Amino acid sequence: MNFTNLINKFSLPESEINHVYDRLSERYTKNPDPWGLKVENTRKSLKIAGGLYRNYFNTRVFGKENVGEENYIVVSNHSGQIPFDGMILSCAFLLEFENPRILRTMVERFVTTIPFFSSFVSESGGVLGDRSNCLELLKRKESVLVFPEGAKGIAKGTKDFYKLQNFTRGFYKLALKQNTKILPVSVIGAEEFYPLVHNFKSIAKLLKIPAFPITPFFPFAGIAGALPLPSPVDVHIGEPIEVNKDLITNYSDDDIDLEVEKVKNSIKSLLNEGLKKRRPFWANKITESLKESELNG
Repeated sequence: MNFTNLINKFSLPESEINHVYDRLSERYTKNPDPWGLKVENTRKSLKIAGGLYRNYFNTRVFGKENVGEENYIVVSNHSGQIPFDGMILSCAFLLEFENPRILRTMVERFVTTIPFFSSFVSESGGVLGDRSNCLELLKRKESVLVFPEGAKGIAKGTKDFYKLQNFTRGFYKLALKQNTKILPVSVIGAEEFYPLVHNFKSIAKLLKIPAFPITPFFPFAGIAGALPLPSPVDVHIGEPIEVNKDLITNYSDDDIDLEVEKVKNSIKSLLNEGLKKRRPFWANKITESLKESELNG
């Protein structure tokens, strides 16, 4: 099977792509987007990304009833060494709802420095994750996707898979400022894309990327070993969390920390429940074996 046939095998049908594009065209204006979003590129990106979402990662979404028509700050755990979880969540909000929306993903600064890929990210809705960009998007009633764990979330060692790292405060302060509901989400299955053996931090720092993992498959299996394993993914969406309006006019960092912890605990609960329902996958055994090795070593 050649590469073209392989792409076609995992691609979404044109009829579904066209349906999503038509709905997006109704939702989004024709005015140029300040951050480079091009709705017309949805056809191209969904063909591959949507195909991976549905036919390679076999993604399931739970809690769709918790999503209304209003805009949200979507807050998720971060995992997988390479941020495929952002792509998966973006596809979920395009493909799983009658009225699809483009999540404006807040990306790390290093993403904006990657030639060609940075343009693709911007045209697909990604935005440099600074305060001013996020605030302006919320004012425009856009839904934004944030990973409060940052790079530490995706660069975890195997023993810390599905263990939430510290959350930053910024997303909650912005939600408070714009009185925007927070939508907690968990992604389960992405940790197994790359069962981690060792993260060469010095190489990652040199390349200015969050992680450079050496796994049982990369680099020993060549370029094929760099591909994510087809771990089945489950997305769990929790009930929206309203901001504490008592803090709108006055708050301390300690006040914000308490509210951030509530969001974190909500995502932790989604993770714990989701892990009980996860589908079997052969790499899970590798992950558990590496976890035990790291904890005992």
